[in-house]
Amino acid sequence: MREQQCYIIFSDLDDTLLSHADYSWEEAMPALETVRERGIPLILCSSKTQAEIELYRRRLENEHPFISENGGGIFVPVGYRGFRPPHFDKVQDGYWVVSLGVEYPSLVTALEGIRKRTGLRIKGFSDMSDDEVARLTGLGIDEARLARKRQYDEPFIVEGDAGGLAEAVKAEGLEYTEGGRFFHLMGGVDKGVATVKLTEIYRENCPDVDVVTVGIGDSLNDLPMLRSVDIAVLVKGPGGEHERRVVVDGLIRAEGIGPKGWNDAVLKIITQ
Repeated sequence: MREQQCYIIFSDLDDTLLSHADYSWEEAMPALETVRERGIPLILCSSKTQAEIELYRRRLENEHPFISENGGGIFVPVGYRGFRPPHFDKVQDGYWVVSLGVEYPSLVTALEGIRKRTGLRIKGFSDMSDDEVARLTGLGIDEARLARKRQYDEPFIVEGDAGGLAEAVKAEGLEYTEGGRFFHLMGGVDKGVATVKLTEIYRENCPDVDVVTVGIGDSLNDLPMLRSVDIAVLVKGPGGEHERRVVVDGLIRAEGIGPKGWNDAVLKIITQ
């Protein structure tokens, strides 16, 4: 018989835990403090790079594993909570790294092929300078530089009509999703695949604990994650509406936008 219940929260960052306007999490502080006090693992699961997520982990005083680039990589701190090493690909920067996605240079090459084949006006992060990424995202120049240090996912924009994009991506044997401001080109992986894998790692290392997973997101690229957890939460986007294409059985539609909705939903779940 299991001895205790443990929540694990998988959370998107942009427009979810972080506000659209200024990347602030101030409105989520009450819930963040409660999560920290209770020792609940908060897994940042984002389209952001390892370098970007590490920056926010330091700011949030978060020492838990994380998932980068729409499920491309899982990073578990070496020795985390006495965990046994998972089946990992490498040790990098103090993490056991489970690489699930296609390596970045292959994605850049594939995006160039898609651009030539379709004639679409596509521009990826690999085509942009730090200044261009900063202008498009609203990030500071230093954070934009971190956003370009990619390993498993190529964000891109399409100027004008995007007709034929889906077929061209499929022809390359790849997939894409939409998340906030950008399309994202990826291998056969998503946030859901990585969430399931990391949940398995927790359950293998905590066999006497009833692990209950919570997923929180705002956009279409969060859908696989939300479908893979026990409790799924969708916050309102910057425009004040929920993403209609996100359909999950039992989905909780938080009333607040971004971090306000995050705060209210998390407190309601973990304090009930």
